[in-house]
Amino acid sequence: WVELLEEKGIRISMDGKGRCKDNIWIERFWRSIKQEYIYLNPADTVSELRQGIGKWIKFYNYERPHQSITKLLPAM
Repeated sequence: WVELLEEKGIRISMDGKGRCKDNIWIERFWRSIKQEYIYLNPADTVSELRQGIGKWIKFYNYERPHQSITKLLPAM
């Protein structure tokens, strides 16, 4: 997938292996989206996946209580 991104002129920024604490908030977000949506709702097409992820992100920001902010919604 790295080659595909480079072919499209997309700059990649990654830390080394085992460096998840350098960007802990986004790492936690990706863990949540994978565990709470992607693994539970396999998509048949890229379009279906994009649409589903978009809906999940809205849910994540506007409806899902977050433990780290005392069960508040992040977009409130």
